[in-house]
Amino acid sequence: MQRRHFLAASALPLIGCKAEHEIQGGFEGVDLERGHLLRDTRTWPAPTTTKRTRVLIAGGGVAGLAAARALRLRGMNDFALLELEDSAGGNARATQLSGIACPMGAHYLPVPGDDAPQLQDLLEEFGLRQRVSGRWVWDEMHLCHSPQERLFFRGEWQEGMLPLHGVGAQTLAAYRKFSTLVEHLSKAARWVVPVTSVRASALQLELDGITFSAWLQQQGLSDGHLLWYLDYCCRDDFGAGLNTVCAWAGIHYFASRHGFHVPGDGNAEREGVFTWPQGNAWLTQRLAAPLAAGQLHTGQIVLRIDEGKHGVQIDAYNTATQTVQRWQAERCIVALPVMVAARVLQSPDARVRERAAHIRYAPWLVANVHIAQPLNDRPGAAPSWDNVVYPDEKTSGTAPALQSLGYVDATHQSLQRVPAATVLSWYLALGDTPEEGRRQLFEQPWTHWRDALLADLAVPHPDLHHKLTRIAITRYGHAMATPTPGTLRQVVPGAALVTGRLRFAHSDWAGYSVFEEAFALGHAAGNAKL
Repeated sequence: MQRRHFLAASALPLIGCKAEHEIQGGFEGVDLERGHLLRDTRTWPAPTTTKRTRVLIAGGGVAGLAAARALRLRGMNDFALLELEDSAGGNARATQLSGIACPMGAHYLPVPGDDAPQLQDLLEEFGLRQRVSGRWVWDEMHLCHSPQERLFFRGEWQEGMLPLHGVGAQTLAAYRKFSTLVEHLSKAARWVVPVTSVRASALQLELDGITFSAWLQQQGLSDGHLLWYLDYCCRDDFGAGLNTVCAWAGIHYFASRHGFHVPGDGNAEREGVFTWPQGNAWLTQRLAAPLAAGQLHTGQIVLRIDEGKHGVQIDAYNTATQTVQRWQAERCIVALPVMVAARVLQSPDARVRERAAHIRYAPWLVANVHIAQPLNDRPGAAPSWDNVVYPDEKTSGTAPALQSLGYVDATHQSLQRVPAATVLSWYLALGDTPEEGRRQLFEQPWTHWRDALLADLAVPHPDLHHKLTRIAITRYGHAMATPTPGTLRQVVPGAALVTGRLRFAHSDWAGYSVFEEAFALGHAAGNAKL
C-alpha cells in the first residue's frame, strides 16, 4: 500500500442511490501495512550502512518536529529525524481533492493561553500574532470565520453544538447545574494546557480515579441532551465517550479554557480557534520546512534503540531501499508513541513499561468528500465550519446510527462570495471499542465507510450523494491516547522525561493527544541538556 495513492481505488455507483455518476474513492494517507511490519516481522536484515549524528529524533509527528525546532533555535543542527510515513506531521497532515486542500487529521488549534508561552512564540514566528499598541493581537484572517459551528437538531440547524431548540426547563436546569459545577471546580484547582506544566492537585487526582459518566451520575446529572453533548466533547478531544474517559479529562475539556456556559445567560464566550483548509498541516508543514537536506528521513521504521555507556545505537528499516541502516548518536529523542517506544527500546525504563501497559489508543477515521456543487441547505443556522447531526435525526436502516463528529468545510476560510465546489472532512472516533474499531478499519472496504457517511448525513443533506464525486479515507488504528481512569497520576510534571541518554517526547506522556501537549513535550525534549 502506498501513501498519497488510493489503496483500493475504484469507481462504483452508490448502492441503492439514484446518482447519475460514479463515485471514486479509496484509502490514503496512512500505510497500515507499513505500520504493522514492526509487529509482524520476526527477523530483519543486518545493517548495511552506519551513520553518525549528535542527536537522533525518532518520530516526525508534532513532538518530533517541535524537538527539531528547539535544537535549531539553540544553534544545534547536528541531528537527524526519522519518520515512518512519507512526510512528517503525524496526525496533522493534509491532502488535496480536485485541487482543494483538506486535513487528514487534526484540523484546528485553540488560541493558546499564557500557560503555553513556547506555543505563543511559535505562532508569533509564523506571523499569527503581533504586538500592537502594547498588547498582543491575533491575526483574525487565520481565526475560524463566523459562523463557527452548528447542530442539526429537531428538523433544523441551530447555532452552536449544545442542543437548545425546544428543549424543556429540566434540560436547561441541567445545563446550568453543570455550568455551576465547572465554575466551582475551575476555582478549586489549576486547570492548564499543557497539563505537564503543573503538578496535579488532590482534587484532580480524585477525579482521575473514576469515569466521567460515573461522576456525572454522582452529581445527579442524567439529562439526555446534556449527556449527548458531553459525550460528543469527549469523543472530539479524546477519541472515546464519557463512559470511557476519566472525570478529570471531562472537566479539563472545559475548565482549562472558557468553561461551560449556557447560551442566553449573558456570560457565554466562544473560544477562538485557528483553522486552515489543510487543518493543522499548515503548522506542521512550516515546522518541517527549515529542516535541511539530510536531517529529515521519511519512510523509516525504527526497529531498535539501544542505549549504551558512550552513546545510543538506533537501527531503522528504509522502506524505499528495503535495507536496515544503523545510526550512532550521543542522545536520542524518542518521539514515538509509547507502545512503540516500549517495543523498540532494548532496556525500557520502568515508567515507559508502566505507561505502555496502561495507555489505551482510540482508532479514528477521516473521510474527505469532494462535492462538485453546494449542498441544498435546511432551515435554521447558516452553513458553518463545523457541522454535526444530532443522533436522533439520523437514518441508518437496520444498523444503529454512528456517533460521528460531523464534518468541517475545507473552504470555510475562503473569502469567496459565491458557494462552489468544496471538500467536507467527516470524522469518526472509534475509541469506545478500540479493538473492534481497529478490526473494522482494517477489514472493511472503503465503500462500507462511504455508505456509513451517507447514512449519517442523509437527513440534512439528501442531495449529497448526487453531488459527491470522490472520497479519500484515512484510517488511524492507534490515532490518539484516551485518558482513561488512572491516566493523570502517570503524567510527569515539568520538563520532558529524561533517562540517561534518552529524552521522551510524545503527547502520550500528557495522557491525551492534542497539538499543545505534543508541542510542549517536544520543545522541552529539544531543550534538555545535551
